[in-house]
Amino acid sequence: MLRSYLEEIKRQAGHCIKCVQGRKWWNVRLLIIEDEPKIAHSLSEGFQAEHFAVDVAEDGEKGLQLATEIRYDGIVLDWNLPRMDGLSLLRKLRQSGSSTRVLILSGRREVADRVAGLQAGADDYLIKPFSFQELLARMHTLLRRAQETSEVLTVGDLVLDPQRHMVTRAGKPIKLSQREYALLEYLMRNVGRTVTRTMVVEHVWNLWFDGLTSVVDVYISYLRAKIDHGYAYPLIHTIRGIGFMLATEVKK
Repeated sequence: MLRSYLEEIKRQAGHCIKCVQGRKWWNVRLLIIEDEPKIAHSLSEGFQAEHFAVDVAEDGEKGLQLATEIRYDGIVLDWNLPRMDGLSLLRKLRQSGSSTRVLILSGRREVADRVAGLQAGADDYLIKPFSFQELLARMHTLLRRAQETSEVLTVGDLVLDPQRHMVTRAGKPIKLSQREYALLEYLMRNVGRTVTRTMVVEHVWNLWFDGLTSVVDVYISYLRAKIDHGYAYPLIHTIRGIGFMLATEVKK
């Protein structure tokens, strides 16, 4: 079964080389943290064929060491690793201040597991067995978002500077986690518009299922505590039965 799965990964990797010609990712460095040597090798070959620079770590401790010593553009992280599991690694990485895009690979299919992975700081979650084409497409999406540059966003006295990765309100710096920052940026880019929980999951977590929409409320509450608490007027509003809106005021 493993052999046929690996052969399928290689076959799809070869197909992707043909179907995405002209979309080369030069000077992009990936770290693959995977303890199954054959899977790690197949993934490494597939990404290198797409002109990614790839490093491989076979356990959690080595993966964390590389991830903190070298600046990677993206990380493919297996959940079940020897010496340190993937979620513990991810939490330590985020605590160190890293904003590198991380995609978790796991055989765990329960919604609770996906929520745990996202809350630990993952940007995406892909269930094994997976299609290499889908993995490649998801990594492309994560990297495009990371590479996007734009103007400073301002809503009332709230300012978000994407270039400097800084947020202030009324001139006061506000420290946000990577996920809180991504959520706030999405709300600010849709100022005055109502966004549903499903829209947030799709755009901020890069996922497409309704089972995770409850996590949005958790992060909205985190943001409100930092963005609205103690200020003259709230900016994050709940639109009953629909979702949320960021605005200086909402018409009744």
